[in-house]
Amino acid sequence: MTHPEIHLLRKSFLFSIGIICCIIAIAQKQPVSATDSYYPLLRKNFVEGNAYKTVAFVESRWRIAGNTGFNESIYYVEEILKSAGYTKEVKGEADGPLTYRIETRKMARPTWEPLDASVTIIGEAAPLLKYSTNRNMITINSASTPPEGETAEVIYVGKGTKAELEGKDLKGKILFGETGIGSLYNTAMANGAIGALAFSIPAYTKPEKNIHSIQFSRINYSDPKKQKWGILLSYDAKEKLKAALAKGPVRINVKTSSRIYESEELTIVANARGAAKPDERFVFSAHVQEPGANDNATGVATLAEMARVTAALVKDKKYRPQRTITFLWGDEIVSTHRYITDDSVRAKGIHWGLSLDMVGEDVTKTTGSFLIEKMPDPSAIWTRGKEKHTEWGGRPLKESDMFPHYFNDFLLNRCRQQAKETNWVVNVNPYEGGSDHQPFLNAKIPGLLMWHFTDEFYHTDGDRLDMVSASEMKNVGVSALAAAYTLASADSKTTLSLIEEIATNAMNRLQIEYLLSKEAIQKGAALAGEQHILNVWADWYKQALGKMTDINTTEITPEIQSKIDNAQKAVMVKNEELTNLLAGNK
Repeated sequence: MTHPEIHLLRKSFLFSIGIICCIIAIAQKQPVSATDSYYPLLRKNFVEGNAYKTVAFVESRWRIAGNTGFNESIYYVEEILKSAGYTKEVKGEADGPLTYRIETRKMARPTWEPLDASVTIIGEAAPLLKYSTNRNMITINSASTPPEGETAEVIYVGKGTKAELEGKDLKGKILFGETGIGSLYNTAMANGAIGALAFSIPAYTKPEKNIHSIQFSRINYSDPKKQKWGILLSYDAKEKLKAALAKGPVRINVKTSSRIYESEELTIVANARGAAKPDERFVFSAHVQEPGANDNATGVATLAEMARVTAALVKDKKYRPQRTITFLWGDEIVSTHRYITDDSVRAKGIHWGLSLDMVGEDVTKTTGSFLIEKMPDPSAIWTRGKEKHTEWGGRPLKESDMFPHYFNDFLLNRCRQQAKETNWVVNVNPYEGGSDHQPFLNAKIPGLLMWHFTDEFYHTDGDRLDMVSASEMKNVGVSALAAAYTLASADSKTTLSLIEEIATNAMNRLQIEYLLSKEAIQKGAALAGEQHILNVWADWYKQALGKMTDINTTEITPEIQSKIDNAQKAVMVKNEELTNLLAGNK
């Protein structure tokens, strides 16, 4: 450290020692007692075998909204709720301590479910693909062929570009391309083909290793009289078909059997009603559609066990929420969006939303990691250091996209508390979107996602029960409930402790960003730009701390407001110290 740096540090230290040291010392010595007390209770009562059993039931069913597998999964959850002591509401939300309802809505489009399929190269005895071993091979919305199937010549069109299609007679043929099935099917229909075969799968699924993997996908549905079929190929099937075509013309027989029918969409909502502020709530959501085990039978199962545990503790008088805790299962994004937007009064009372999506992965098999996807914070603008986007894909956000709130750090801290006892690996990723946390954020409600990625079996027929870890689901369930129980019943003491906790997180983050900026400047980055990054982080935490007035279930006491004010001042003093140090480093 240079002499000017020492001078600046001493000067800023004199201003900040009374605030910063007090906050950090207290945060290190005093645990959040109310939060700590939940963990032994939850670890004892969360039965991971229950969650695993539910996964086994749900993942055996091919699920999209309205179809048989989806509805059977909803009714399975209903039985868990009934056995746990939730009573069914007759009309609207009831005021009992434990209630549930199933909402039904007519679907605008028919639902779909697969029954059977096969693809066979004419002249070969064994099928190239069959449904019994590749249950994702039929695209969603595919119609059935006649029982004997349809036989035609295969025409390879590569990526399906205009140049690759030029001069090819496609009428009555079967298109085969290495591109998305949606566009290829549209091309097939526009040119009189009878169907389409496609291979397109992300590199992170490792298709050359998992040679039989197929990611489910869909084709358009419009006129039932004209609806045809689309088939998705595995890497193995694609290579075999290309090898056959290299020897000359190839004819194949395709058989598909599916059901397309009118149906209703089901959503199940359960409430552990708050004793003091029932109209304020913490909302959990888990989507039922998508046919995999991790995606999202694990979310359905973990949330079902969380609801059962909550009922048991309420009935045994071991826990009683002061705010309502809501558990919701339905169609991804659609059901959660509707829950928020259908009732504007109810929406005003939703303080926090938490989505459980792909929460039970055996990370030794899937190559993924448990993640909390944060609400938009500065790491989604400047993604650096240990922060990184997943292969799902993120885009740089603008400063105007930020959502300053304590919920990011609060949930991360709850997961880290569980990890201390179990050696669970907990990571975060910058905001990316795409799951049930999105409707909360769209409505300006704090919303987070608990999930896993990267998963080399994501959306493939390799996402089955043997890829699921019961202990991973327990870690998620215990942490999620500890978060909800804390915020649903926080008193003044808990609120004060949480303010100290978030203040410590803020100090740690500023120090990390300072070191990253220092390194960036040494590599030629502009001082002003790096100071700006620190300023944005400081302002984000200042605003996040300011949001903590909504935690206490009774009132904003003078002590709480003073604690927030002091924490905010400490953050800004720390930021001034570090931005000055950056100038001294230049």
